[in-house]
Amino acid sequence: LRPPGAQHLVDDVREMVIRASSLRPAEGERRAFVIEEAEALRDESQNALLKTLEEPAPFAHVILLCSEPELLLATIVSRCRAVEFVPLAPEAVLERLGEGGERAEAAARLCGGDVELARFLISADGQGLRAAAEAGVRAALGEAADRPWVELLEGAEAVGGEAGAAEERRLSEAAQSGGRRGRAGKLTREAIEQVKRTERRARTRALDLGLALCAAWYRDLGAIAAGAPALIFNGDRTEELAADAKGVDSAAAGQAVGLVLDTRRRLRLNVS
Repeated sequence: LRPPGAQHLVDDVREMVIRASSLRPAEGERRAFVIEEAEALRDESQNALLKTLEEPAPFAHVILLCSEPELLLATIVSRCRAVEFVPLAPEAVLERLGEGGERAEAAARLCGGDVELARFLISADGQGLRAAAEAGVRAALGEAADRPWVELLEGAEAVGGEAGAAEERRLSEAAQSGGRRGRAGKLTREAIEQVKRTERRARTRALDLGLALCAAWYRDLGAIAAGAPALIFNGDRTEELAADAKGVDSAAAGQAVGLVLDTRRRLRLNVS
């Protein structure tokens, strides 16, 4: 169950988890329910889950996946057993990348243990996204051109468009033999909606990544301001960071990180 943002209702949790977890499995001995991004659940939905988490059926397992457990209600946390998954260390990412150099090392630090993301950050598109995020940060420092966020938005739109086009090609090829096309060889309404969903997800992921890179730059500015340059992630951009960090207070940089993270949370709720 993935919370669909602003459309998520407590009734969804009741129907898809609470009610279903009380029904014995048709096959096998166990039933497992996985709720992704559990921190995005509204308080009403979390409260509705309390009884199920406290007294689950003997054959049911409810798993909450969460990257920010502090956003969960304390009553939810107290009824769960915490299992932490540690991301790959930068050294392990570098080993899998099979590349060296400052750019690869920076990507390994920025990717959060995601090797595929590290590969993207090394690419020309990834470098372009990093540059757009850097320009966005300079806007807040009072050194930006007009509307610097436009590049981030346009980049996300381009990524979404490419993903949608690829999905449309895939569905078109499948439709040739599966009969999923309607009149005049057009995709069915269901296929068109699937293309739109794919495009929207890719666009949102790209924008979220751009915001994450903004947060990483603010974080590095705070590290330099606090006298801890060894902790920076953007190790291939030390001169640019040093220039941006002049006059920056470490506490203010920390506040900026918090604001960007809050924006990322709001983005999950389909804010326009």
